[in-house]
Amino acid sequence: MSETPGRCRAALSLGGACLLLAACSGVQTPLDPMGDHAARIAVLTWVLFIGGTAIFVLVMGLLVFALIAPARVRQAFGNRRFVVGGGIIFPTVTLIALLVYSLGVSRAVVLPTSDNPLRIEVIGRQYWWEVRYPDAGEGAVTANELRLPVGREVELLLSSGDVIHSLWIPNLHGKMDMIPGRVNRQRIRADRPGVMRGQCTEFCGVQHTLMAFYAVAQEPAEFDAWLALQRAPIPPPATPEQARGMQVFGEAGCGACHTVRGTEWQAKLGPDLSRIGSRLSLAAGALENHRGTLAGWVAGAQDIKPGNAMPAFGRSIPGDDLLAVAAWMESLR
Repeated sequence: MSETPGRCRAALSLGGACLLLAACSGVQTPLDPMGDHAARIAVLTWVLFIGGTAIFVLVMGLLVFALIAPARVRQAFGNRRFVVGGGIIFPTVTLIALLVYSLGVSRAVVLPTSDNPLRIEVIGRQYWWEVRYPDAGEGAVTANELRLPVGREVELLLSSGDVIHSLWIPNLHGKMDMIPGRVNRQRIRADRPGVMRGQCTEFCGVQHTLMAFYAVAQEPAEFDAWLALQRAPIPPPATPEQARGMQVFGEAGCGACHTVRGTEWQAKLGPDLSRIGSRLSLAAGALENHRGTLAGWVAGAQDIKPGNAMPAFGRSIPGDDLLAVAAWMESLR
């Protein structure tokens, strides 16, 4: 019976260690860097973690020593030299060293490494992200998803269309505020392909927690092909159901808010839907992107994400027509 508590403690310790290790990798963590800037920040994080842990262990060790050591032994360490060295000189030197190192990392992560970065404009809105590629020409616009080529430095031009937002892609860099009337710049570079999750980290309204996005790092040739597709007009409907969905989209007035390239709908109030079928998520990371969630979002956007600018069409569009709209939008790849 006496072994049971010990086994429970061991199991809990092992479970806690597994959770800590699991937190070191994933699509949204600074401890799994996918670029040079994030790697520097991750090293700084580990230095501070390890340094803080070492100092904590040292202090606790001295505390235990003071509690259990014989009085004559404690007196040997109670002189002025020990107090000045351990209480003043050691923490001062340690903190100054960490400060200098931190300032060096802070400078390194903001210095440009390329004279010809790819510029990408990211505009924060309540509650979605508009993403523009001005270097690619007219029409290279998407929403709630950032694509970038592996190995090339990217300059993010960050602004806001309403309130203060803050962009954070922890696998690539630190946080950067997005302020109305101002353009902040952040340099990032992905060193390997992969999918990362970003997040708004400045409270921006009732749906702040559902304002996320995905950043996708692609090989240069794959990225160029994707970018060319974004500029191209959409393909015509391939089935009668898709044709009906496109018709209902226009009749319901969706084109008064959204752009669909190659059509008469060129409004700028809501996200560009030209290639919505190829995106990983809907509603700024709130839903996976497939036909069912597309229909559900059109029918009940206010039930899923109350307070966003998208009206709910569940009562004005019949179920079959909702599915047709979703089928057409899913085909826009």
